[in-house]
Amino acid sequence: MLTKNMNFPAHFVWGAATSAFQIEGAAFDDGRAPSIWDTFCRTEGAIQDASNGDVACDHYHRLEEDLDLMKSLGLQAYRFSMSWSRVRPDGHTAWNEKGLDFYDRLIDGLLSRGIAPYMTLYHWDLPQALQDKGGWASRDTVQHFVEYAVAMAERYADRVASIATFNEPWIVATLGHELGIFAPGVKDRRVAAQVSHHLLLAHGQAVRAMRAAGATLPLGIVLNQGPVFPASDSDGDRAKALHDDGHLIRWYMDPLFRGSYPADIIAHLGADAPQVQPGDMEVIATPIDFLGLNYYTRSIVGVEPREHGPEVEVTDMGWEVYPTGLTELLVRLQADYSPPPIYITENGAAYPDGPDADGHVHDTRRSEYLRRHIGAVLDAIDAGVDVRGYFVWSLFDNFEWAFGYSKRFGIVWVDYDTQQRIPKDSAFWYRDFVAGQMARQAANTP
Repeated sequence: MLTKNMNFPAHFVWGAATSAFQIEGAAFDDGRAPSIWDTFCRTEGAIQDASNGDVACDHYHRLEEDLDLMKSLGLQAYRFSMSWSRVRPDGHTAWNEKGLDFYDRLIDGLLSRGIAPYMTLYHWDLPQALQDKGGWASRDTVQHFVEYAVAMAERYADRVASIATFNEPWIVATLGHELGIFAPGVKDRRVAAQVSHHLLLAHGQAVRAMRAAGATLPLGIVLNQGPVFPASDSDGDRAKALHDDGHLIRWYMDPLFRGSYPADIIAHLGADAPQVQPGDMEVIATPIDFLGLNYYTRSIVGVEPREHGPEVEVTDMGWEVYPTGLTELLVRLQADYSPPPIYITENGAAYPDGPDADGHVHDTRRSEYLRRHIGAVLDAIDAGVDVRGYFVWSLFDNFEWAFGYSKRFGIVWVDYDTQQRIPKDSAFWYRDFVAGQMARQAANTP
């Protein structure tokens, strides 16, 4: 689909996304306490380049500069996450006014520049003090999160466009507690299943509690998803694809929109299935106002491990570039679950392009990736899916979790030694594309 022919609905939201731990830095400043990612970064061998998030993009200290940069790139919206351990260092007792003030300045600075703030409460960085008390494996953490959510809504809900409770609970549960390759580094399937339940329960309770406290803005959750295909038509490969789809998509969509976990995955977990108390599923299925989806690629799975052939286009993460999968995912979710309005809360690609001799970053592949995936969103809208917005991942090159600083997703290049920011060609492409969409909307407004 050609860019010039794209015409999105009026009021479609265009933005970029980041997360607190990946960009803020200031890990020990102004009362912030360690999160599980601060601890995990100090585990030998956990981070590919042995780096940490102590400084990251130093966004905490460069806030005004970064806000001006967002405005210069024509962003309509900015999706950010809160650092729980910055605003309530131990996760459950005293609040940290300096941390709260930072987010006041961030939100007010966005609004003064005409950029809508989209808040995510939890992007993987649990206060270490709560992990020491059992973390997400403990049901007590659910209540601590609810208290945190209500306090954030009471302070900021009058100024932000929406609040998402969690970002990608699958990552927290599976990568953090089953495979152990993300913080907190636990390798226990039974614990992971219980963590996934507690995350969903905390989501449902928080939505109810924020509304009870008077919050009237849109509330939702963000899931990472992608279609899963069998590598062949063999019974084994098809069963593997169904199983992986169950763990990635249905395990989260079914309880949120049907009030139950998928029976085939419960059966597969057996004794490792989560302990569910009476009333939990009704709470999890509390209606939400929007669903955030993070899409990067599809999965092709089989009984035997497989690798991409040389003919398959991949990003620096080794992920297949498959824009059609975003359309397929959106159409499938609409048909299966009739969700509320959807926002593409993350979509982007890692490529290693850096500045040339003239100081410009020519990341043509990223611009093309964005163009094709934005086209896939429009295809889904044309097919009847209610998609309301699109956020590029990410605004900045940043700390890419277990990969450290070795993978660059940003539309803005960051020199981690000097903290210089250089908008890449993809940033200018996106700026101009969004400006064109805004001009079309203005021309069509009576």
